[in-house]
Amino acid sequence: MFGSPLYPIIDIDLCGMRGIDPRLLALSFFSGGARTIQVRQKSAGSGALLALIRDIVASASAHDARVIVNDRADLARMAGADGVHVGQSDLSPAEVKAIAGHGAIVGLSTHTRAQVDAAVDQPVDYIAVGPVFQTRTKETGYEPRGLELVAYAAATGRPVVAIGGITLDNASEVLEAGASAVALISDLAGNDPKARIREFLRRLSA
Repeated sequence: MFGSPLYPIIDIDLCGMRGIDPRLLALSFFSGGARTIQVRQKSAGSGALLALIRDIVASASAHDARVIVNDRADLARMAGADGVHVGQSDLSPAEVKAIAGHGAIVGLSTHTRAQVDAAVDQPVDYIAVGPVFQTRTKETGYEPRGLELVAYAAATGRPVVAIGGITLDNASEVLEAGASAVALISDLAGNDPKARIREFLRRLSA
């Protein structure tokens, strides 16, 4: 469902710290071959974020790609995004569907077997699992889960996105454990994100 084994996340706050234009970053991701990306921002006003998401959705359309919005089901619907990703303390997947539309893709973050089990009973289109390895990008409050939880989630039959400490060197083993895609944030927001996307895709298809 992701179009490629990569699931890049554009963290708008990280872009701000690094002086990166998130619109150009999204375009680089699409040009490099990513077909599903997530846009997230925790510290923005709704108006500015809505305008940004609309611009990224327009870029996605030209590349037959999808845009998932973190948390904000209302903005996802208004911007014409394809779906919404939520965490354990956000709106429930059913509430997201009610706001964003029943055709919206909904992903849910999980960190334990119990959370994976609960996700299967909800209108979730994919399950995110993490942190798989140690990461400093986002504090989750959970210790690294390793590949075991990836395999456990994959056994449910739902598509799985693995996140947390994933690199060029370990991405292949994460897919081998059952993940449909690997999510990356800071690794892709470097000097040449288009080339970095292509390198990941080349390595994962080898």
